[in-house]
Amino acid sequence: MKQILILADGLAAKHFIDRINQKRVSANSYSIVSPNPEFELPEKKIANMTLHHFDPTSFSKLKKVFSTSRFDMVFILLDNAEDARESLNNIREIDEKIQIYLLDEWDNFGDIENSFVQIFNINQLIANRLFDHLPNVPLVAQNVGVVEGEIMEVSIPYESSFAYRHMGSISQVKWRIVAIYRDSKLILPTSATMIKPLDSLLIVGKPQILNNIYTQINGKQGIFPEPFGRDLYIILDMNYDADHALNYINEAMYMQERLTNKQLVVRIMNPGRFDILERIKSFDGEGIEVLVEYSTKSVDNIIMADMQKHNIGLIFSSGDTFINDDLSSVVRDMKKLIYIFGQTPLSLVERSVILMDDDEGMETISSTSFYISQTLGLDLHLCNYDPEGDFESKKMIVEHYETLSNVTHYPVSIEEKKINPIRSLENMKNILQIAPLTYDVDHRSWFSIFSTKLKDHLFDSTQHPKLLIPVIVEQ
Repeated sequence: MKQILILADGLAAKHFIDRINQKRVSANSYSIVSPNPEFELPEKKIANMTLHHFDPTSFSKLKKVFSTSRFDMVFILLDNAEDARESLNNIREIDEKIQIYLLDEWDNFGDIENSFVQIFNINQLIANRLFDHLPNVPLVAQNVGVVEGEIMEVSIPYESSFAYRHMGSISQVKWRIVAIYRDSKLILPTSATMIKPLDSLLIVGKPQILNNIYTQINGKQGIFPEPFGRDLYIILDMNYDADHALNYINEAMYMQERLTNKQLVVRIMNPGRFDILERIKSFDGEGIEVLVEYSTKSVDNIIMADMQKHNIGLIFSSGDTFINDDLSSVVRDMKKLIYIFGQTPLSLVERSVILMDDDEGMETISSTSFYISQTLGLDLHLCNYDPEGDFESKKMIVEHYETLSNVTHYPVSIEEKKINPIRSLENMKNILQIAPLTYDVDHRSWFSIFSTKLKDHLFDSTQHPKLLIPVIVEQ
């Protein structure tokens, strides 16, 4: 449940709170602070709405309210410009990274330049609304189409699974992101365009699907592996996986048990070991579907056909099957997460580890890294390892993870060491390695042994399981 703080006084504040109450937006909890002792809540208010009477320009009183709740955002709707600014300064001092929405009735806040503060100039809003009624002026989206919700604008929270994702890595079936609004500017996105927090997406599609997308964008916990898809899929090529097939299925089931209402699809290819095949078939039942391919169809065609029938978000594979069946291109093109089994089973993993490479994909994989860590209860570690001790060049990435940690309320440990990251990985135990899935992640040559890039050594060791997150790198 989102915790919302509203500093309220005046007619605009009253109408805003009445609107919340009328629409019964009960998924949030509202703490309302008013300096006006006569300010009252609606008579038949929703249960999760409380009112405090005190002056929000008092730093000590406001800080006391923050000590009782961990607010996700603040709305400032006050009748006095000086009170509004003083309250804004107090909140920024208490929490400099909380999202604030301030109603400006006085044209007095144009000097505010802060990504965590959004100013709504009431005079501009009224002027824009009146302008829409002029003749020969195109209508805004709310008056376009059949008005059944087929066009929707959605804001991206910091903790959204869509944040820091490239457009090309998001599967858009029966819906589309047609435009992005950022800093009051229109962006016509390409596959390489990155979605950032506080962006507004203009999305088009069937109303029911858009409602589901809205939930995905604003969802926080229990959504993994969205937005890549809903269910789980394990590929077992018995040419490579026969000896470990049952262990692999148990590991996928371990993941399934920690998610909510997820189906597990088990795909068997080249079923030569019929003794093992019969044991695998015994798993078929509620929540698990076993599919066996006896033909000689190509692996790509089999997987693509399965993806069209099932809403798959996470694919499990052994390293041997992933490399020998050349799965990287088909998985990446379908924009799916890939989990590579390691010698350490998932049930023994205690930490999720991101080894910082070049900034290619580091921001893109951040939100998914937090979600999988939360889902499995893993300690998340961001490792800035550099043999030369050049930590400053990755400072912005570190700050990005710290910000995301703050808004998701999930800790991340930042480690900076003057060591070789590839060698350090060999000495780690009970970890899940998280890394970007790029176009050349498994296309190695003998020159790769001299490479200092982490992606060129991703499959050097089979000790640790890996979660590879698809990213689109702008050329």
